[in-house]
Amino acid sequence: MDKLKIITIFGTRPEAIKMAPLIKELEKREEIESLVCVTAQHRDMLDQVLDLFHIKPDYDLNIMKSKQSLTGITTRVLEGLEEVFQKEKPELVLVHGDTSTTMTGALAAFYQQIKIGHVEAGLRTFDKYFPFPEEMNRKLTGTMADLHFAPTKGSKDNLLREGIDENKIFVTGNTVIDAMNYTVKEDYEFTNEELKHIDYKNKKIIMITAHRRENWGQGIENVCKSILEITEKNKDAEVVYLVHLNPIVKDVVYKYLEGKERIHLLPPLDTEETHNLMNKCYMVMTDSGGLQEEAPHLGKPVLVLRDVTERPEAVEAGTVKLIGTDYNSIVANANELLNNKEVYEKMSKAVNPYGDGFASKRIVDSILNKKCEEFKI
Repeated sequence: MDKLKIITIFGTRPEAIKMAPLIKELEKREEIESLVCVTAQHRDMLDQVLDLFHIKPDYDLNIMKSKQSLTGITTRVLEGLEEVFQKEKPELVLVHGDTSTTMTGALAAFYQQIKIGHVEAGLRTFDKYFPFPEEMNRKLTGTMADLHFAPTKGSKDNLLREGIDENKIFVTGNTVIDAMNYTVKEDYEFTNEELKHIDYKNKKIIMITAHRRENWGQGIENVCKSILEITEKNKDAEVVYLVHLNPIVKDVVYKYLEGKERIHLLPPLDTEETHNLMNKCYMVMTDSGGLQEEAPHLGKPVLVLRDVTERPEAVEAGTVKLIGTDYNSIVANANELLNNKEVYEKMSKAVNPYGDGFASKRIVDSILNKKCEEFKI
């Protein structure tokens, strides 16, 4: 019997982290010929993950340009993937989540009438501009996909409400939990010199990321001002802020926080360092989507610096709290977690709704179970 040819496509670090364990699972299966194509929408941060998981792409479009626009990303991915698909003629293309690579990868496959599998399908905020452009990237991908791998029942319900055939939706858990089984180690030693010398036992380490477009400007300023207040009032608190490289974010953060006591400003870390910092920290403040799934797996409360989230299951479970970017809200919620043990324990011990570490296996099993029907092999 001919093997099922599957091309997995991704272009950013978050996608790579979540696709890596799935690629490893695809490689195990004798029935599958697995190929990997990266767009390199983000170059350096993507390469870190490829090295960590020992993944060597079969195709690398290398599209990243300085100050790239959404239009530029989209056109370069479309043109690059057209050549790959015409040469390889896969039966199935797998894309992940909500990036411009995701949506454009699905569109390129649709143009070639290749079936599409959407990993991490069904997340919604129901506001097309928040997050931008991710909400519409994810929704548009869903309209083109043939197989929908939803991480939770809530995500499945969103797809059903949009008229997706229930027989094409599979609740799998989130592959990021699979990835963390590779990366988190209790005896981990940091390579970053600054992280090596932090007192994780006696200080309450707050890990922070904030970079989304909707928070540019006043939102990031509020985050920075609140950090100064929090560290001033809580002498046992210490901040590690992983500062996005975009000057729109970086310049503001360094203006307010550079050189301040008990505040460490670091560039984005590689995946292994990030996950292990998360494991050693006290709590997380972020506007990232992925950290809302990762931190609860490690028992770390998350304060989300956004007004809406496409991951409501974490809010409902109590592992995550939406607090926005209002200065007073950030300060009040952080102080509560730092000083109210009961509130902290309730959040840290809530059950993570995103799975058990076997999402990749469920996804590949689902693909193979649909093989005869869907791919006529």
